[in-house]
Amino acid sequence: MAQVGPKSIAILVGAALLIVGAVYLIGRGGGNPDDLAGSRVPSPLQALAVGDMANFRAAPEPAAVPAIAFEGGKGQTLTLADFEGRLVLLNLWATWCAPCREEMPALDRLQAALGSERFEVVALSVDLRGHDLARRFFAENGIDSLGFYIDPTARANVTLKAFGLPTTLLISPDGREIGRMVGPAEWDGEDTKRLIEAALSLSAPSANN
Repeated sequence: MAQVGPKSIAILVGAALLIVGAVYLIGRGGGNPDDLAGSRVPSPLQALAVGDMANFRAAPEPAAVPAIAFEGGKGQTLTLADFEGRLVLLNLWATWCAPCREEMPALDRLQAALGSERFEVVALSVDLRGHDLARRFFAENGIDSLGFYIDPTARANVTLKAFGLPTTLLISPDGREIGRMVGPAEWDGEDTKRLIEAALSLSAPSANN
């Protein structure tokens, strides 16, 4: 078997660091949101993608969200089907992601303000074996309105094509992606609340009759 020399190891480590750096830059909003959602198609929600929501991209056509499995606060296995009937703001985050940490209190305040039987912020940690890290972060930062959800396998990132953190999907009550945001945002701002309230109105039973 061929041996790997110090020079080859250095090259491999350098490539890995470049990949991590690219993910972090995307998390800082350095990616091109149009490439991910392609939502230049007119949409009622896209018209509200202004201010804090400027990077939000409505899906050209609402599409079924691939199945993912994760754990709840009591260690129970959950899927997005467990949230059927609610508009879900699915935020993929990790404690090692600085922009994720910065926006988590705003997501907590959004849940406190708008959370109901019709809407929930699902902040899904993708910390590998990071139950303790994620719980400690919640406790140290007073995150008490959000439920605790974690995917210790981090498979959700790949399954949902979330190539940078944070990535946030807006999912309709029937389980379809209607838009996404790549990068952090002021989730408790008025621009955000207007967009969420519009999505709730569009998904209300009367809007589908």
